[in-house]
Amino acid sequence: MNLSPDDGLCRKRDGVRVRRLTGAVNLALLTLLVIITLSGGLAFGVGTGPADAALAAVHGCSGLALLLLIPAKARIARRGLRRPGRWRKGTSLALAGAALLAVGTGVVHAVGGFRPYVGLLPMQVHVGAAVAALVLLGAHLWAHRRRTRATALDRRLALRGAGLVAGAAALWLAVPGRERRATGSHEVGSSVPAAMPVTQWLFDPVPRLDPASWWLRLPAGPLDLAALAALPQRTQRAVLDCTGGWWAEQEWRGVGLAELGVAPGRSIEVVSATGYCRRFPAADADALLLATHVGGRPLSVGHGGPARLVAPGRRGFWWVKWVVAVEVVDEPWWWQPPFPLQ
Repeated sequence: MNLSPDDGLCRKRDGVRVRRLTGAVNLALLTLLVIITLSGGLAFGVGTGPADAALAAVHGCSGLALLLLIPAKARIARRGLRRPGRWRKGTSLALAGAALLAVGTGVVHAVGGFRPYVGLLPMQVHVGAAVAALVLLGAHLWAHRRRTRATALDRRLALRGAGLVAGAAALWLAVPGRERRATGSHEVGSSVPAAMPVTQWLFDPVPRLDPASWWLRLPAGPLDLAALAALPQRTQRAVLDCTGGWWAEQEWRGVGLAELGVAPGRSIEVVSATGYCRRFPAADADALLLATHVGGRPLSVGHGGPARLVAPGRRGFWWVKWVVAVEVVDEPWWWQPPFPLQ
């Protein structure tokens, strides 16, 4: 059957339209993944101030926008799966699965609260799937690398983009989930220390420290628990906001780092019995508390006893547990990984 010139022109225009729409969807997905990663990472590291509310909103809306793009991406993926290249297909499917798992567990955490499923917390799966998606995204971009081309943004694509943003915002407002802090954490065990979850960073074990033989290494010399208790004590209410997805406000008691005779320096490094450590500006010494009690009782080993750091305004991974040393170092406090590597 012969095609008229008009038929050929229509097919050409349809092909251009499909390629333009495909490019717009892929670019939108890539942009959303970048925004999700940056907003999630910043929300973990910034602290517990007002900025976290904006970061949480951006993070949540971006995740919901990604869900709204699934139908359009599915149509593109069906065409791609017909092409040869088993490795490319495997990478693409794995990336899609990791991204959907990350977004899905984020929604489960928001709606279901702080509770484990099959021994894992939704936030743990959320972060793990997000990290896997980043690795797979790099492999996917390499496998599908193309020469960068300028793509015209016509009115129809602009309207679709605006509709996507509006739809994601509407979902964010319509399904807010359970009440939680701006960081996305749910309240668990405020004023009831025994009800606080026992968590630690990544694969750190819970050490068994004997309070009778414990001692604290300081630049001015070591202190045991009795000598530490003889120093001026301070009681402070502070919120522990864990990146695992929970928070609790407790009354902590202990010794301010400024009372430990730490000599002036560029930074203060607090070291755990597990080797875990975080570095702080020397100017923060007055705000930091080496706590030995919570809720009027000695710290349990699960909650960092005999002594742990209380760092108001910082996320939980800054609250070093099982502290055995407070040191003065010359390196600036920011010269460390934004998140602990162990």
